[in-house]
Amino acid sequence: MILYPAIDVLDGRVVRLAKGDFNAVTDYGGDPLAVAQAWRAAGADWLHLVDLSGARDGARRQTGLVAAVASAGLKIQTGGGVRTADDVEALLDAGASRVVVGSLAVSEPRTVIGWIARFGPERIAAAFDVRMEGGAVYPTLKGWTERAERTLPELLADYRRAGLAHALATDVARDGMLSGPNTALYTDLVAARADIAWQASGGVSSLDDVRALKTAGLSGAIIGRALFEGCFKLEEALAC
Repeated sequence: MILYPAIDVLDGRVVRLAKGDFNAVTDYGGDPLAVAQAWRAAGADWLHLVDLSGARDGARRQTGLVAAVASAGLKIQTGGGVRTADDVEALLDAGASRVVVGSLAVSEPRTVIGWIARFGPERIAAAFDVRMEGGAVYPTLKGWTERAERTLPELLADYRRAGLAHALATDVARDGMLSGPNTALYTDLVAARADIAWQASGGVSSLDDVRALKTAGLSGAIIGRALFEGCFKLEEALAC
């Protein structure tokens, strides 16, 4: 299992949002490159970089930061406001190893399937922010304020023959809350779609959480607030 320390950047500063709420921001400082270099020094091979400014307004790109982080020796998966093929191409050209596509992966799967064909399955990851309702798993849209009409398994059927190789799943009730990951959700996803390398996102708060995700068969785990709050050190998590 690959660990992806996460850096969320909003207006040039390192932050974390509680449940994706732009009104619930915790600020961790103004030098995202220094944070990335610290994770690299701690042993990270990958970084999960989110452009929250781009996610909010769709216009701002972190290509300069992506290039700087890539030059520091980290592989980067990055997203936030990715809306066009030009966005994907610009991030890849800047040095990103993989581009994460969120809302469009839910609302326009055919578009994302086209990008997978164009850029290759190793270069695109779909991100599904989900909510549990009545025992079913539904993707969410528009900053988690709207629920998609189809369940996640129904949506994933569109990608079955499209070559989707990487996907992130976030239980929106747990993101940024240090309440533990939804291990049952991830166990079900791994069992149902073993053809996809699944990454857990949201809720990790302890080394036991990291161990549980590895046991569940996850390909990767994204860890953000737990590292910034000192719940454990990245070196300890990597040792798990």
